[in-house]
Amino acid sequence: MKTATITLLLALAAIAAGCTTTENTSRNLGDPSVHGKTLAEQVCSDCHGVTGNSVNPTFPRLAGQQEWYLISELKEFRGHHRLDPAGFEYMWGISRSLTDAQIKELATYYSEQKPGASKPENIKLENEGKAIFSNGISSEGVPACMACHGAEGAGSGQFPRIAGQHADYIIKQLNVFQRSAEERSDATAMKVVAHNLKPAEMKAVAAYVSTITTQWPPKVAN
Repeated sequence: MKTATITLLLALAAIAAGCTTTENTSRNLGDPSVHGKTLAEQVCSDCHGVTGNSVNPTFPRLAGQQEWYLISELKEFRGHHRLDPAGFEYMWGISRSLTDAQIKELATYYSEQKPGASKPENIKLENEGKAIFSNGISSEGVPACMACHGAEGAGSGQFPRIAGQHADYIIKQLNVFQRSAEERSDATAMKVVAHNLKPAEMKAVAAYVSTITTQWPPKVAN
């Protein structure tokens, strides 16, 4: 009986060790064999949420984002080309060992997740933002956001999704584009767009964009 008990305990210990080893391996950013979906669920979820719908506005919502854009940005982080403070503080270390395959898998995973959005809180401010989003501000040379990002802000093959993004995050990025464009290698177009935006206008646009919801899954063009 004693021998059987010891054997059982050793077996359970081995199983427990195996589970621990598997979990540690799956969270190992330096292991190219770990699938991107696993990294998304067990590592990236700490900041972005399991489905890419982050709660903390410090971290952008990734759910439903254009796959090409996620691939592009992850490679920018990996190559240390994104110089905005929050970018290199959080993403340089995490992305440095990602393989091209893992980046593609991560991008595919997040692009297929249903995006969320913020609840409307200030209708007056959001309506002001909607006007800028839809029509721009001709007197200030600010084009309509929808001209590039689409009527619902869902993005396209050339422009990223901004619909449902955290308002604070949008404001932060608009300030980067306006004041520190050298921190973003992809800032050429947005530097022109954001150049004349006033802080109050940024706040209005961000408030509106954060509340946009879109059809999911998106319509497939015939």
